[in-house]
Amino acid sequence: MYFELTEEQKMIRQAARDFAQTELKPGVIERDEQQKFPAAQVKKLGELGFLGMMVSPQYGGAGMDAISYVLVMEELSKIDASTSVIVSVNNSLVCYGLEKYGSEEQKQKYLVPLAKGECIGAFCLSEPEAGSDATSQSTTAIDMGDHYLLNGTKNWITSGGSASTYIVIAQTNAEKKHHGINAFIVEKGMPGFTVGPKENKMGIRGSDTHSLMFADVKVPKENRIGEDGFGFKFAMNVLDGGRIGIASQALGIASGAYELAKQYAKERKTFGKPLADHQAIQFKLADMATEIEAARLMCLKAAWFKDHGKPYAQASSMAKLYASEVAMRTTTEAVQIHGGYGYVKEYHVERLMRDAKITQIYEGTSEIQRIVISRGLLK
Repeated sequence: MYFELTEEQKMIRQAARDFAQTELKPGVIERDEQQKFPAAQVKKLGELGFLGMMVSPQYGGAGMDAISYVLVMEELSKIDASTSVIVSVNNSLVCYGLEKYGSEEQKQKYLVPLAKGECIGAFCLSEPEAGSDATSQSTTAIDMGDHYLLNGTKNWITSGGSASTYIVIAQTNAEKKHHGINAFIVEKGMPGFTVGPKENKMGIRGSDTHSLMFADVKVPKENRIGEDGFGFKFAMNVLDGGRIGIASQALGIASGAYELAKQYAKERKTFGKPLADHQAIQFKLADMATEIEAARLMCLKAAWFKDHGKPYAQASSMAKLYASEVAMRTTTEAVQIHGGYGYVKEYHVERLMRDAKITQIYEGTSEIQRIVISRGLLK
């Protein structure tokens, strides 16, 4: 085993850390309060190559490995999880899916601009009655010969209003159940495609989350990804990689809260000495640091498996399950260490606590992760 990062990986991490401090931190509280999409910041991330990190350079990407992706996600998430989830979805669910499973024509038309950061993508799986039960797709895509007619509603779509390219999962043949599901590339502006109002969320409020409505949207046959009936397998495969991204986001939220709590404990005095001199606080910080380090190693292990072509579904589920729970525990304790100051927005930790909760829910709830893990253990 070798636990050292390469020099290139260290440089990538530092670039992400510098960007988070100089570009994301200023205005992050205001963006959260106003639910303002970080358009300028996302544009700069695209220019730096962070929106197509793992895409091959031949398709406009940066050609980085999954370990570098984990490092970048952690650094961005320490400061602004609203921005990091945009990075995660574009990289893990959209770009990865198109590069691995898309046709050459689809890659040239859609992947190249997405990887270059010229636009962003969205992944559309969840529905009003199909969240964790992804097989119960009510959105339909009827085969009309040279095109499909798409009808239905998608819920909780990250970048739903800001994306220009959408990967939509829909049922083509209900009799075949999940074997009758397909994945389609849908463009913003196609007739019959409507973006619903932005959701007013507890956390990651800078990320725009919308419902999407499809009413007889004509999707060209060439916009189907893979063979007929491949859609469910496509969705599950890209979510395996997506969970590495969300695990890393949870890790970053926890790490950011820990760093703020540690610094505050050194500066704040009670009973004539710094908070950090009280054993109760020392033990909290020790537990936080230990759990964060364990979560970090789990994220890196899943990424290493992915980079080396090894099965990583179970490792990514374990990383997401553990890191998301560490994020909740750590942010809660960070607020506690800050006391009353932790409950006000200017100290950042209350926002990190709100942001942490979604990591236990999206891209597979903690309960779904336990199902995935136990199936892997018992098969």
